[in-house]
Order: sequence, then structure tokens, then C-alpha cells
Amino acid sequence: MKLPYRDSLYSLNADAGASAPAFPRWSMGTIGFLCFLFNLGAPISQAQDAKHLAPGYTALPFEPAKPGTYTLPIITQAANGDVLTSNNQSKHLHDLMGDKLVLLSFIYAACSDVNGCPLATQVLQKIGRQLQKQPELADKLRLLTLSFNPTQDTPEMMRHYGEGFKTGDFDWQFLTTRDGTTLQPILDGYQQNVQKVYDDKGRFTGTFSHLLRVYLIDKDKNVRNIYSVDFLHADTLIGDVLTLLAAVKPQAAPSAVPTDMLLQPGDNKQNYQQADYQTRSVALEQRRGQPAKLIDFALKPPLGLPALPVPKDNLLTPAKITLGRKLFFDRRLSLNNTFSCAICHIPEQGFANNEMETAVGVEGRSVRRNAPSLYNVGYAQLLFHDGRENTLEQQAWGPLLAHNEMANPSIGYVIDKIKTAADYSGLFEAAFGKAPTMETIGQALASYQRTLNSADSPFDRWYFGKRSDALDESAKRGFALFTGKAGCSHCHSVGEKSALFADQKRHNTGIGYTESMQKAPDTQHVQVAPGVFVDVDIRHLSGVRGEKPNDLGYYEISQNPADRWAYKTPSLRNVALSAPYMHDGSLATLEEVVRFYNRGGVANDNLAPAMRPLALTDGEVTELVAFLKALTGANVGRLVSDAFAAPVGDAPAR
Repeated sequence: MKLPYRDSLYSLNADAGASAPAFPRWSMGTIGFLCFLFNLGAPISQAQDAKHLAPGYTALPFEPAKPGTYTLPIITQAANGDVLTSNNQSKHLHDLMGDKLVLLSFIYAACSDVNGCPLATQVLQKIGRQLQKQPELADKLRLLTLSFNPTQDTPEMMRHYGEGFKTGDFDWQFLTTRDGTTLQPILDGYQQNVQKVYDDKGRFTGTFSHLLRVYLIDKDKNVRNIYSVDFLHADTLIGDVLTLLAAVKPQAAPSAVPTDMLLQPGDNKQNYQQADYQTRSVALEQRRGQPAKLIDFALKPPLGLPALPVPKDNLLTPAKITLGRKLFFDRRLSLNNTFSCAICHIPEQGFANNEMETAVGVEGRSVRRNAPSLYNVGYAQLLFHDGRENTLEQQAWGPLLAHNEMANPSIGYVIDKIKTAADYSGLFEAAFGKAPTMETIGQALASYQRTLNSADSPFDRWYFGKRSDALDESAKRGFALFTGKAGCSHCHSVGEKSALFADQKRHNTGIGYTESMQKAPDTQHVQVAPGVFVDVDIRHLSGVRGEKPNDLGYYEISQNPADRWAYKTPSLRNVALSAPYMHDGSLATLEEVVRFYNRGGVANDNLAPAMRPLALTDGEVTELVAFLKALTGANVGRLVSDAFAAPVGDAPAR
């Protein structure tokens, strides 16, 4: 965030990093204040030429919401740490919280970035002026400004710095720490990534690279809002403060929502392409679930499923399943603590992802394949679309370590993170009799996934349960096509007593071949709002998402040319819940899938022998789709509800 400045100002800031005796007549506060005025006073046009000023310097371009008309949810617990006041008194950061609301900012005194530390200080100074006019508000708010340059910003320096900004009698305290070692846990707790800037000779320049953030903290030491450069404005901060101070009115319990809505995306964007689109989002408060006895779905599989194969070295226990469930929903298992297994395998979207053709990982990194459903994954002998793994215990580490998924740099990094998380203390010992290891982490995640078994569908009750009224006539005709004219059961097999609807093999249908051979378009049709589309030059999109690598299927593993574009046969159970389809998510609906197979796939040298034109009529396509929709298990709602009740990281269960 270092802004290039004219030589005179840069020299002044460089000198400002020197020791106090070097400036008998200039305090750090005076120098910082002069730098601040330089940016905001007469030469402001020059600063604008160098960098566009943040919104916090000007009047809001819109009318903000009135205080108390909205709520600020709890984001996280405010971190603690050892700090020094400007009077050189040692305190815990939490000692300065609890009796008042707190606005906490991180700065360093010599910062010259007009949209960095000076912005935070200027916004807080504006708030200070308002507090002078509202003494009743001033008694309820404390401003804390903490330096992340303890080497130069000593308590004395911070006192002088504060004197240059603070006017009037209100509670604004300027803090520092004894050293960088003491500071680091505080920065980690607030996810403040601060790095020193070095010149080409490896010398520290006295400047830092950081992202400006200001934190609003309530009396219970909870972070209620985080303001970045684009959202830091005195008016919005004061509005949020007044909102927290407003009398809390009892809220009615959230109304129940229909079960079928809980099984859809929380923000269902169906028909989003229409200009008159109306949101049907469901609030998190309305999506509370009930824990299920998951082990029963594994030990007593629903009607239509065979006995579940379980490795002898990882027998199922409630402790393992509960631990695996916690890991599955824990975002801390990713590099930057933002990404969990459940973000790609979304419970209410078939433990898949209905909203994207291919998955997106940490920091928006593109993944070239579709997120597969995890329903009945415990029966799968081949895992990943190309079938390169054969046990869930091994498979779990693929996403954890993939650069474009959860991006962890090493196995040890994941293990150490879990070992140091207080809420995992004793859990692995209770489940496995030992601390977390590569083996036990994989075993725990596998144990949870082996309980995601769903069957007892209308088809199962008709075919295996012998209930003639369980399936409608259209779906019955669809099943006759499935096993007859359409030949689907050659790969999606059905047994006498159970059906996995998968032959545990790999096949080439031509989808991968088509994607590899087709010419990339020059533009892409992109929707930016309901009913609003633009054609974007593909070069611009490539700059954002990177080039999508070619996908040759299992050939990438086996190096056998016969395996080009071969992918495993997925189970068709609960298939109506897991759109879009195929390994690349290129077919959006079940009807598109059936019509693709009706055409016989796409011809290529390795096309599976069973692929052939089917000559299905439109009516038969509809009947086949009706059958596929009848494969949704009766216990899907219970599994989704259990997922809603699961803890997310170190947050309590909902």
C-alpha cells in the first residue's frame, strides 16, 4: 500500500523513522500530522493524481440506513494480547474492552499512504469531533489506535503522535507493544497481514505493506463489523455505533420454512436471468437443523442399498463420525481459514454444488472439474472423476493439499493447525487413542462421509419394497427404458436386492473429447444482474481466472492412450439433487443428459462401445427423466438437517 511520493515528503517520512533525539523540535505526532495535512490540504489534487482518494475523505454519495433499522451480526471474538499505553503502562488489550464499544485501528506513525493509516486516523478524528458534540455518546465509545511498528513507535512516540490528532476530551488511546514477538499474536488474531518493505539491497525501508482494517467491537468483546478502505467512513461508523447502542427489541423467532426450501441453495437464483427476478433467499437463522444418529445410516443402510463396506482398520464409531463431521465443516482446514469441504460439497445442494459448472477453491482459484455429490460415496471403489483414488481415507488429502482447492502447503501444516486449535483438544485422542496424524485425519473425514447414505426412494419402495403404488406410471415406463431400449443399466447397474446404479468402472462418453477439441470462443456471455448480460472478451476473463488446463481424464494417471477422456461412472442415486452434470458440469439438466446419450455421445477413437444413438422419442426422454427423479432418497432431509446442526470451525453448533 506504499504510495509513491514526491522526494521532499518521502525524505520527511524516512527521517520520521529515526530516533526521537534526531528531531529536537519535531515530534512524531507533528510529523505525522504534517504528512496528513500534506495529503488532505492544498496539494490534494496532486494526491488524487497519484491515487484515487477513498470514500472516507468525502461526503457519502448515498443516504445511509438509519441507526437501529438494521442489525450487525457477531463476526468473531475480538482477539486479546499484551499492549503498552502511551504512558508505558502494560495492559491486556481486553482490559480496554468490555465497558464501552470500541473502534480498533492498526497503523504505523510514518505511513504515507493516503488511503492507509492516515485514512483511518482521519476518519477517527472526524468521529472524535462528533463525540465532542454528543457527550452522551462519547461516554459509550472508546477509540484504540495500535501501532504495528513497535521498534519506532514507542509509547512516547505514540503519545506525541496522538497529540497531533486528538482534540477535545474523549477516550482515544494510542497503543503499541514491547516488540514484534508480542505484537504478532494480536495481528494473527485480527487477521492483519503486515509485511516489512525492503529495498533492492535488502534494507528495511521503514514502510509496511498491509491492508487497512478498522474493527467495531461490542461490550461482549465480539467483532461486529470490519471496515476496509472502501467502507471506512465516519458517518457509517457512527451509524453502526448508534445501532449497537440502540435498545435491543425482542425479536420473534424466525418463521419456519418449507422443508423443500431447506434442500435448495440458501440464495436460490433460479430464473435469475429474468429482469423481474425476485430473491427467495432463506436466512441462516431459518436454516437450523437437528442432529441425526448418523451411524444408523451406515450400519443399517436405507432400503435399496447393500451392506456398507467398512475398512477393518477404520471401523465406524460415533466419536470418529462426530470428529469427521466437525472437520468437514471447518474452514480452518484451508490455507487462509476460509474454505471447508462443505463449501464445494454443499449439503442442501446434494452435497455437490448446483450453482457452478466447475468448483472454485481458495481465493477464487478455478478448479477444472465439477464438485461431485457425496451421497453414498462410501460405496464408491473409484474416487475423483478420474477414479485415481480408491479409499476415502486417501482421497481426503487431495483437496486439502491441492493449490486450487484448500491450498495447504503440506501435511504437517494441516496437522499442526489442528493440534493447536483449542476446540480439537482431546477429540482425536477420544476417537483414535492418539493425537492428530495424517492417517487419523483421513480416517475421521472418511467416517463421516460413510454415513451420507441415502436411499428408500420411491423407486426403491416400488422395486425392492414391492409397493405397486410407490412409483407413478411415467417413472415405471422410464425404468423399463432404463433397462431396455436406452441401455442405461449396462453401466448404471441394478441388482436383485440392491442397486448402486454404478458399475465401478471408467468410460469415455465423448464429453471430455469435445471439451479438449473445441475452439475457445472469442467472447463469453456473462450475466451481471437479473436480466442483464454482457459479452466479455475471453482475454479479460483469462486474466482473472487463469487458463483452464486441458483435461484428459484417467490418461493423466495411467499414461495409457486408451484411457484418454475416461471418467468413472457416477451413481445415479439422488441425481436430481446434484446438477449440473458430467465431470465438467457442462450439462445443466437431467433432460440435457438424457438427450446427450440419446445422440450416442460424441464420436472419438476411445468412445465406449456401449455408446450409441438410442432413438428415444421426446416422450420417452420425459419418462426417463421421471424415473431418474424418483431416485431421491427419503432421508435426504434428515442428512441436510444434521449438516445444518453441525459446528462450523470453532463456532458452536447451530
